[in-house]
Amino acid sequence: MKTKRLSVLLSLAIAVIGLSACASKTTTSSSATSSSEKTSESVDLNSLDLPQLDPNVKDDEDLVQVNTTEGAIKIKLFPKIAPKAVENFVTHAKEGYYNGVTFHRIIEDFMIQSGDPKGDGTGGESIWGKGFAAEISNQLYHLNGALSMASSSAPNSLGSQFFIVQNHEDKSDGLAIQYYPQKIIDAYKNGGRPELDGKYAVFGQVIEGMDVVDKIAKQEVTTSDTGEQSKPVNPVKITSIDVLQEAK
Repeated sequence: MKTKRLSVLLSLAIAVIGLSACASKTTTSSSATSSSEKTSESVDLNSLDLPQLDPNVKDDEDLVQVNTTEGAIKIKLFPKIAPKAVENFVTHAKEGYYNGVTFHRIIEDFMIQSGDPKGDGTGGESIWGKGFAAEISNQLYHLNGALSMASSSAPNSLGSQFFIVQNHEDKSDGLAIQYYPQKIIDAYKNGGRPELDGKYAVFGQVIEGMDVVDKIAKQEVTTSDTGEQSKPVNPVKITSIDVLQEAK
């Protein structure tokens, strides 16, 4: 299978922290309404179930623990909303696919990315041996600690790579109530990356170990092959991923 560099599309915020975009990515808009295309105005957004906001793990959710060389991260997954992404991640985890894989791409105050056995952003595949489509939902958002699938700009390009959003700054300013539930706007006051909403598929949320995510995000980085300041000097590794609960 021909591989493509998987990357998170960076917003104008990357320019603010002095980073250049990878050659294979396109730049997203930082408009507060850029993620609204997926949402019908007829939907009462404030009536939606928003599982990221509940730290408890429900019976219809999965729970995994990502063990890294810097500590453990507990993440709950949402198989009802993103069934393919969750099945792909959990199956890979059970089979040890992610064991020894590094966080190969780190941009502090944006995200940490992993899931590529090659360790350079060009590898990895889904459990089906081919890419699949992003499961975009108006119930899941790129809040601080959100687990989302990485992809290229091509359709059906999700494979094994994923990223965890890492940003504690207030990102609620300018988010319109016709496009976002009020509770999500309030949650963005605690950080996140709303410019990624509608473009990438969130399928989980960190519920413990955000301090570990922050520690990984602070790792020293150097210039990657694409010219981006995001390649860790001493990459943190995933030692294993334990599946602690599967949805009933």
